[in-house]
Amino acid sequence: MINSETINKIMDAARIEEVVGDFVALKKRGTSLIGNCPFHNEKTPSFNVSVTKGIYKCFGCGKGGDAVHFIMDHEKYSYPEALKFLANKYNIPVEETVQSPQNIEAQNAREALYIVSQYAAGFFSEQLWNGSEGRAVGLSYFKERGFREDIIRKFELGYSPDSWDALINASKAAGHREAYLESTGLVVKNEKGKLYDRFRGRVMFPIHNFTGRVIGFGGRTLKTDKNVPKYVNSPESDIYHKSNVLYGLYHAKKAIRDLDNCYLVEGYADVLSAHQAGVENVVASSGTSLTTEQIRLIGRFTQNVTMLYDGDAAGIKASLRGLDMILEEGLNVKVLNFPDGHDPDSYMHLVGAGAFKHYIENNRKDFILFKADTLLKEAGNDPIKRAGIIRDIVESIAKIPDNIKASVFIRECSHLLQVEERILLTELNSMRAAKFKKATNQQQGQYPSSQQGQYPSGQQGQYPSGQQGKYQQGQYQQSNFQPSQFHPDQPPENLFDDSPQPAPVTIDQEEVQEKEIVRLLLAYGHELVNWDKIDNMFIGSFIIQNLSDVSFKHPICKRIIAAYRDEIENGQLPVANQFIKGEDREIADLAITLSTSPYALSENWYNRHQIYVRDETMNLKATVLGGIFHLKKRKVDQILLDLLQEIKEENDATNQEILMQRYAHIKNVEKEISKFLGSVILK
Repeated sequence: MINSETINKIMDAARIEEVVGDFVALKKRGTSLIGNCPFHNEKTPSFNVSVTKGIYKCFGCGKGGDAVHFIMDHEKYSYPEALKFLANKYNIPVEETVQSPQNIEAQNAREALYIVSQYAAGFFSEQLWNGSEGRAVGLSYFKERGFREDIIRKFELGYSPDSWDALINASKAAGHREAYLESTGLVVKNEKGKLYDRFRGRVMFPIHNFTGRVIGFGGRTLKTDKNVPKYVNSPESDIYHKSNVLYGLYHAKKAIRDLDNCYLVEGYADVLSAHQAGVENVVASSGTSLTTEQIRLIGRFTQNVTMLYDGDAAGIKASLRGLDMILEEGLNVKVLNFPDGHDPDSYMHLVGAGAFKHYIENNRKDFILFKADTLLKEAGNDPIKRAGIIRDIVESIAKIPDNIKASVFIRECSHLLQVEERILLTELNSMRAAKFKKATNQQQGQYPSSQQGQYPSGQQGQYPSGQQGKYQQGQYQQSNFQPSQFHPDQPPENLFDDSPQPAPVTIDQEEVQEKEIVRLLLAYGHELVNWDKIDNMFIGSFIIQNLSDVSFKHPICKRIIAAYRDEIENGQLPVANQFIKGEDREIADLAITLSTSPYALSENWYNRHQIYVRDETMNLKATVLGGIFHLKKRKVDQILLDLLQEIKEENDATNQEILMQRYAHIKNVEKEISKFLGSVILK
């Protein structure tokens, strides 16, 4: 089988819009892409691709899945074959292995690292909010820095007690093994073999991966001792690789996609301050120099990057260093520096949220203007230095893979620096020729000449004979597929084409409410409860706790709820992708259906008519409690119906009296639920 590391690389590289776009012509509509479904014949597009969620869903025939399942369905490939197809598309070498007990143990060990990291995040948060030292030192620090409580909770900030073994003792008491604590870098072993807490006496910044799981930490000391490093970060581990992580991406990815721009900052506090100012499309390089992998992560959501760095010399140098890397990856980049040596964090707290947003939106400079202004100030009137700067700027332009963009920047550079465009183009072509020659020499040194132009082993024969061009152009489609059955939750087929409408299906309202609960868990399970003074509880845990007395009837909903409850009991809050991209296809299909919608709220309501339409996220209390109590009301209604039937069929007077008393009791419960639902809806 293909090893898990290779599968993860394929999953990270595969972009749903690119994979589907090879076979389906997609057009943007709202936040999704739409096209004609390749799995059934239709005239009106009902096939949706969600780039942010990495899934597709047809609201005509019900097909849905991720990039791998699209290839499996479209090409009739097995799971390994689909993975190899995508590996070939993204030039990823496929490493295969035999599943052995050692491999299974290694996978379990990796999952244990996630679990212990999440436990540590919860421990640090608990210490910050409820520990006497944490509140006096850690929470006071964050509040003195001007951070609101909602921002502190949103990023799960915490405090590690100034003790050698506080986390070790708490983790051992909770049943976690020391070996996993050491593997994540949460504890360190000294020369004598004794373990101690790495982050003692520091405020803690949990680092989340792409799906929201805690994989590492950054810890800031509050001591003034110059011998104590200001920041300590988690070391590399099986689940944490600094070069592949952007701090804040989990919280920023939706805003980056929606606004088609990513603000790139240096530090944890910069991200927090931007969010507090209402700017959520912001990430930081997680305590490391910017890497190519981090830039490519941004490129999955937007082609536009704005670098926000300090106004001092070090910040300017950091901007110039990262600028060329971003250009080389084909992204558009602008740069913004803050006045008087401020960074995003200090400037936001100096001028306030409104002025901060206004400043970053109106003072961004194109990279060429920024680089020219910065370097020409250093050169003064020295002609030799000016020539070197011009060459430096052209070298940046040479890194842009798009020829049209490069030519536009050459023209701008010519006007700005007062150098003939012809001279700049000659220099540009010379640099590109040298780069091409170097790359060619490296390739010839890497591969034997006899292998030039061949496919990597095992990657030939992916297309039917003569059809490769059609596949790449998205022309090859299966137009004769007919859906095997009508899905009751989807619109009738004749809304999309001229095929006959199936017979109407009666929808079980109890089933509808059960699916609504699953939808709420998938959509908002990781949001924090922010009502009725409930502290530090996620909506997922809140829903499961409040439905402990409810039995689910729909078999797939029942399995999802059971899995969700088991994860919570094991100290881990599930993410939607665990169900959407899981091995159980029935669960995955339902999760995809409930996570997508054929409808989107038109921006014209506000842009043209100035009508502001509230959505369910504006009042999550009403949304969540409404879902819980609507389901409870359906369950109670069914109990009442069953009791009425029992009363009607019961001949014994005593038993009938008992049943009637129970009916009256349940009826009172039903009235209370109805009363509560009315109050929630009116809020």
